[in-house]
Amino acid sequence: MELQVIGKNSKSIEVAEGVFSCPFNEPLIHQVVTAYLSAARAGTKAQKTRAEVRGGGIKPWKQKGTGRARAGTIRSPIWRKGGVTFAAKPRSYDQKVNKKMYRGALRSIVSELIRAERLLIVESFTLETSKTKDFIAKLNALNLNDRLLIITETVEENLYLAARNLVKIDIRDVAAVDPASLVGSEKVLITVAALKQLEELLK
Repeated sequence: MELQVIGKNSKSIEVAEGVFSCPFNEPLIHQVVTAYLSAARAGTKAQKTRAEVRGGGIKPWKQKGTGRARAGTIRSPIWRKGGVTFAAKPRSYDQKVNKKMYRGALRSIVSELIRAERLLIVESFTLETSKTKDFIAKLNALNLNDRLLIITETVEENLYLAARNLVKIDIRDVAAVDPASLVGSEKVLITVAALKQLEELLK
């Protein structure tokens, strides 16, 4: 299949139909994106149960005759400074996703971006300076004001420095592309060289 390259000297490039024309597999994409986001969680939250909280070894008052409710320990979950009833413990949130599923989800996402005209291809994307205003001017020239993911073969220093303070802009090389960043972007701008690298990875 052919994809159009935008720019002054617009042209078409030939890409593999098996990579960039896959059906939209929503269940697979949901599973892979959820697994990716879950793996990013630290899972280090820890709380203490009533058995782990310091103190509370003695009964605070006798069982009967005081007129107060029965109490066996001052570290009960209903007491201030008591233990937590269902205390959180460190755990792993990793979900198993094999390579075939991961690549399949990426192919499906990229194919849907092309069908929705959200994937824009340019010959190259570089900056001569590291100034943010120059970077914004270049985006305005391409009429790009949305939440944008820029994929290049290598992240150049000027490009990184110019875009690092912009909240809606994310710049990555091909190796750092993930399903969550593709799904979360309104538009994806990719260079021809990066597109060929992505095609080789997803075959």
